[in-house]
Amino acid sequence: MPEFEIFETDVIWDNDWHTQRSNLLHIAYSIAQNNRKTILCGTMMPQDVEKCEHFGFFSQVHNAILHCDDETREIRLRSRPAWRKSSSESFIEEHKKFAHWLLENADTAFSPPAPVIDTTYDSPNEVARKITDWVQSC
Repeated sequence: MPEFEIFETDVIWDNDWHTQRSNLLHIAYSIAQNNRKTILCGTMMPQDVEKCEHFGFFSQVHNAILHCDDETREIRLRSRPAWRKSSSESFIEEHKKFAHWLLENADTAFSPPAPVIDTTYDSPNEVARKITDWVQSC
């Protein structure tokens, strides 16, 4: 999608999540000053984004949920590099619970409601196509 600037939210990782989110919205706002749009890829809950200084400059913030089944989630978390510390049972269970919460609240916790894009069986290219279709429909 050449008409968008796309960032993985960990690109400016900061242990202070509020600072990280605020900086990302500031970057997106700066990009918008050049009549371009930004896609931020990462976990950013609406109530946290709304606390950011630049939130008020946006007329709408859209969210999508990339989801996979629990078995696939566990396999993906365990296959990450060891330094990510994502293979412990407690970490995996926490992510499963959060994923289920997202599914149960996609229509109510996000405004507009967040579509769920299942990544369990699709190739990365197919997931990217689904994301592209969703972004272009917003």
